[in-house]
Amino acid sequence: MKIKNFKKYKAVLFDMDGVIVDSMPYHFISWFETLKKYNVTVSPFDIYEKEGEKCEICVKRFFERDKIGYNAKILAEVLKLRDKLYKKYFKVHLFPDVEQVLNHLKKQGFLLAIVTGSNRDKVKSMLPKKIVSKFDVIIAADMIKRGKPYPDSYLTAAKQLKVKPGECIVIENAPYGIKAAKTAKMFCVAVTTSLPKQYLKKADVVCSKVSDIFCI
Repeated sequence: MKIKNFKKYKAVLFDMDGVIVDSMPYHFISWFETLKKYNVTVSPFDIYEKEGEKCEICVKRFFERDKIGYNAKILAEVLKLRDKLYKKYFKVHLFPDVEQVLNHLKKQGFLLAIVTGSNRDKVKSMLPKKIVSKFDVIIAADMIKRGKPYPDSYLTAAKQLKVKPGECIVIENAPYGIKAAKTAKMFCVAVTTSLPKQYLKKADVVCSKVSDIFCI
């Protein structure tokens, strides 16, 4: 796959879950087991479609959808249990081509960033140090006020990298992330690691794996 005017881009901004690390199934099972204790039911699609959204907002939306009452104490309990179960189940599985792609981009002189809906401490616990060290900037959910689908996280990454939004390529796997990237006026490539192509059509390009993007 070729990107037109490829030489104009200076930075590649990666979502983490579902792009760098194959973690979405662990997110689903931890959400599913947590929420069922409160009589809230979710499907994999419920989790995958809104991936990138801040967890607090996600919980409120599910409770309100199922007409289940909640308060600040319940929300705190849900988030605590969800994190506990995620840590219990999670195993590091990087997508096979990720390290090769990162090495290729570094050799080409690209600036690299992780832009994720997870908190910063989770990024460091989920990813091997040799992978984290390849990124110039990490923008996590606890570093910004508004998460995806708002553009704040991607615009913050561009600002810290000292590049223009139009000089950035974003790699995403979910509609909220795509919307955030496009609202930020960035070129967006989506990978079908979590959702099929029809849910990712608002991206500029859709492909099956990260290495397809850079013809490696």
